Amino acid sequence: MESIKVIGAGLAGCEAAITIANAGIPVELYEMKPKEKSPAHSTDLFAELVCSNSLKAMRTASAAGLLKAEMRELSSICLESADKCSVAAGGALAVDREKFSSYITEKIKSHKLITVIEEIVTEIPKDSICVIATGPLTHNKLAQDIIKTCGKENLSFYDAAAPIVTKESIDMNIAFAASRYGKGEDDYINCPMNKEEYELFYNELINAETAPIKDFDKPVTVYEGCMPVEILAKRGEDSIRFGPLKPVGLRDPRTDKRPWAVVQLRSENSEGTLYNLVGFQTNLKFPEQKRVFSLIPGLKNAEFVRYGVMHRNSFIDSPRLLNKNLSLKKNENVFFAGQITGVEGYMESAACGIMAGINAVRRFKGEEEFVLPNITMIGSLINYICDETVSNFQPMGANFGIIPPLDEHIRDKKERYQALAERSLNYFKELK
Repeated sequence: MESIKVIGAGLAGCEAAITIANAGIPVELYEMKPKEKSPAHSTDLFAELVCSNSLKAMRTASAAGLLKAEMRELSSICLESADKCSVAAGGALAVDREKFSSYITEKIKSHKLITVIEEIVTEIPKDSICVIATGPLTHNKLAQDIIKTCGKENLSFYDAAAPIVTKESIDMNIAFAASRYGKGEDDYINCPMNKEEYELFYNELINAETAPIKDFDKPVTVYEGCMPVEILAKRGEDSIRFGPLKPVGLRDPRTDKRPWAVVQLRSENSEGTLYNLVGFQTNLKFPEQKRVFSLIPGLKNAEFVRYGVMHRNSFIDSPRLLNKNLSLKKNENVFFAGQITGVEGYMESAACGIMAGINAVRRFKGEEEFVLPNITMIGSLINYICDETVSNFQPMGANFGIIPPLDEHIRDKKERYQALAERSLNYFKELK
């Protein structure tokens, strides 16, 4: 019987392989370990957790909790393992790393329909349906073939991303919508600063604590466009005021004067619910980003759905390359899954693997694709990474900002999140 190939035995690859095999289709699972390890890996086990052992919050009224609840509905092997290998972590789901990976490795290796092939894959398979789940440190030879297939401009090797906040958390009594010199249709939200506000922000920025960068995360060259805003600021007090915070072409409608400095925010998705801080690529620690960037007028109560990051991260330009079933537009027999698609986080990668696995099965059987609606966390996450209106695509993790709002606005955030979660889980109940 013909098989489906899965490339990579990380979280996404394992979920895809189990999903396909449990549908009765043979799987060839290719993994380069133990022959070769990426700089981030230390064991020969599958589904290795390379950073934290936490899979984040359990409560369904949180983005991470809802994501996991949806994954349980889709029979996630990662959550099956996590439940058996959990350790005390308050309201979070944390695991014993070695037991977690060992459980999944054993399940994969003992499955009668999965054949594990310890081999470095250097080309996208062309003779069968396949799922590519090679993660953020994809082997260079395979990365070169992805470039050959998808185009050089569609594969990134370094993630230099600015923070993203929800639009509803921006104080529009202070911020204002406008484009420089009136060009465009008020495409930006602008946070104006007077001289005193700027000096306070500047001093806190240059003295904030940065996150350590591992050797394998260090870029060979940091281009000017990827320069961390805190590094740029240290070149001089006016360096960012003549750079990303330049106020030229803008007038504060409250004063009818040009501000001393302006932080601009640009829409991040087609729904206009998320905005990124333009030019704010940063390597500050996450709590420091919250503290310092909340000093920006209009962002005092900003809800950060993603903090800025700077690290090595191979990911494709999914909005241009992928269909919403995670197949390649140029070749619908090729599916991508996990961090290489631009989802960010352990469970996000695993969920992506489940969906790629389901749709690889559908493709194999000649059945209609399976796409979750964006009222679900998984559906909204895939909708985001496949949103063709996103121009400067950067990876994204689960958050409520990417889910369409409720018909009725609920002011209390906890109650609103609970209602969003219930709407999603009701959909899954109706699926059964």
